[in-house]
Amino acid sequence: MEIKTRRYIRINAQGKKLYKFINQIHDNNICCRRQFCRNDVFHGDILLRDLKKLRLIAEKNNIELKTAEYDSFSARAYRYRRRIGLILGAVIAVAAAFYFSRVIVSIEINGNSRISDEIILSALAELDIKQGTPIRNIDLPSCEKKLRLMIDDVAWAGIRHTGSRIVVQIREVEPIPDMVRDNIPCNIIASHDAEITSSLVRNGDPIHKEGDFVTKGTLLISGVYEDKKGVNHVCHAMGDVRGTYTETISFSGTLNTVDNLPTGRNNKKLSLKLFSLELPLSFGSVKFKNSSSTISEQNLCLFGKELPIGIKYRTFNEMKLSEHTLSDIELSDRLMERVYLYEKNFLSDGTEIIDRSIKTVTSGDNLTLNVTYKLNGIISQPREILVK
Repeated sequence: MEIKTRRYIRINAQGKKLYKFINQIHDNNICCRRQFCRNDVFHGDILLRDLKKLRLIAEKNNIELKTAEYDSFSARAYRYRRRIGLILGAVIAVAAAFYFSRVIVSIEINGNSRISDEIILSALAELDIKQGTPIRNIDLPSCEKKLRLMIDDVAWAGIRHTGSRIVVQIREVEPIPDMVRDNIPCNIIASHDAEITSSLVRNGDPIHKEGDFVTKGTLLISGVYEDKKGVNHVCHAMGDVRGTYTETISFSGTLNTVDNLPTGRNNKKLSLKLFSLELPLSFGSVKFKNSSSTISEQNLCLFGKELPIGIKYRTFNEMKLSEHTLSDIELSDRLMERVYLYEKNFLSDGTEIIDRSIKTVTSGDNLTLNVTYKLNGIISQPREILVK
């Protein structure tokens, strides 16, 4: 459907002095388009500005006049003139779209594995590459060079922008391998009482084979060898010997404990987030001596895209050191958390847990978990050979 830009009125005129009415329209220089007569009815289109003059002419000639306005941008704007919120929202949306197309809205970092995003974002902020910065103010080639100098582990950096999005491509410096001092004579001995499951010898003379049971300190790979002339020599023995062994770890706790517990009192603070700027909406200080806080954000969305503008909610929960008594189940659950943490931190480096058994020992208010592991892992460790 065609929408006109100017406000036109469709008229239908009927009466005994119809032709006199038509002549007076022309005499008064009223622009009338698409005019024709059918069944003693005059039809035509006039501009809205001439409607008042036309009504006076029709009244003088006793002409019955019917009017209807065409749809147009001007007519729509006139109908919505009192809807301030709608108009204001449209203006803000247009202004926001124009503004956000000229500033940095989001920063995307690719290619980094050892360097955290926080470190890179902090360096970029020092170069004034952050949310809200006008893109035209950024010298991208210069920032690329400075970023490589600011972070030691960055070998190459590329920065480009697509619309309001900044994309940072990182290539990290290849780590230098640890220097192995392979010129020091040494043997390989067992670090546990274990049954050997596999053996990989890189240098030296293997003493035991797969299936042998060895005790802690047993020689596995010898760094002493004899040549064809019967002369003994020493070398740096190297190899990986895996074996199955057991290990017992104890975790203890008491039923009567002191913990930081919430009192039930809290305090909420609101702030308006504009890119990296925060404007407080709640005033006054938090008077809790000890508290924990949680943060949540609700950002504005425009055309389905989340903008770096919104409300940040920060909730402070009062905490207080309190003595309380745990049940056996609660204390056991806490000790099991320590068990899982131990397994994650100390038994994850190539060590396989074959079996695990837990024995609970209670003594008064104390509870102890004795955890016995059956493990398969590296049992070889070097021991230097003392040569006179």
